[in-house]
Amino acid sequence: MRLEPIAAPSWQRRLMPPALALLATFALAALLAQIAGGEPLSIFGLILTGAFGSKFALLETLNRATPLIFTGLAIAVAFRAKLWNIGAEAQLYAGAVITVVLGTGALNLPAPLLLPLLGAAALIAGAVLLLGPALLKTRLGVDEVVTTLLFNFIFLLFVSYLLEGPLKDPMGMGWPKSPRLSADARLPRVVDGLRLHWGFALALISALVIWVINTRTTLGYEMRAVGQNAEAARFAGIPVTKVILKTALLSGGLAGLAGYSEVSGLKGALTLDLSPGFGYTGIVVAMLALLHPIGVVFAALFVAAIFVGADSMSRAAGVPSYLADIMLASALLLMVLAILLSKFRLRRD
Repeated sequence: MRLEPIAAPSWQRRLMPPALALLATFALAALLAQIAGGEPLSIFGLILTGAFGSKFALLETLNRATPLIFTGLAIAVAFRAKLWNIGAEAQLYAGAVITVVLGTGALNLPAPLLLPLLGAAALIAGAVLLLGPALLKTRLGVDEVVTTLLFNFIFLLFVSYLLEGPLKDPMGMGWPKSPRLSADARLPRVVDGLRLHWGFALALISALVIWVINTRTTLGYEMRAVGQNAEAARFAGIPVTKVILKTALLSGGLAGLAGYSEVSGLKGALTLDLSPGFGYTGIVVAMLALLHPIGVVFAALFVAAIFVGADSMSRAAGVPSYLADIMLASALLLMVLAILLSKFRLRRD
């Protein structure tokens, strides 16, 4: 048996395997829910109600989806050019750190000037953090999977040092957290009294911008060409190294915006538990979206709904909320297999 590339797969061939992957994910979740003592349809109904059943639940789902859109876009941009960025978690924290440094009194500016400046600084911080692994890849051939993954642990230790030292809140009663941002450095809430902030709108705009870049610009064409065949792209005159570096800057910047959004829009301060793995979950989001920027929005909403709904379901039905983690893990593995089967067919020699 061997895998044979499909020259021009039909739209049915491209869409059917991912659809079957999602169905298989729900089938596995239903089996596990049954084993845990729950009724599968009731469990799924509770998840749906917990995620969308009220105004509060809906806004919480949108709130949880916001950083996932940013990190999903970051991963989608990088993976499209075959730049395997596994370090979105570190880039998120880089954006959060610079937001706290500049937003706790270093810049005395009104909100209309301060908020865009903080966003730009977070974007640059995330971009610079990924630029290092990209340079190591292009100059020395160092595997970016290793370097970006290790950067996550290194940068989290650096954040821990900052929160126990230079950035520690003197009024925090010993807890490792930063001082709170000034009022002008906080993103306003979409609905007063609820947690959804305008970072969600920024995430949607970012998805639209990436879609335009992918479909309407030379850079988007070059990223696709490099991702499909770097040697052929180089032979055609595309500056592969420059394209990879530009991709790294764009990908890291998007992940940095996730940190800005979480600190300025939601938390108001930096802590070590700012992200419960948004950078890693962004990989699942990007793969579920098949690396399409608009699809990332819907995939992020899907993942956020599972997490928010699973918390509510666990309290109502007594089924562990770890069911959500299993669903996402199986969705990722099955989606990778689905993408493979949409591009290749099995042949018997």
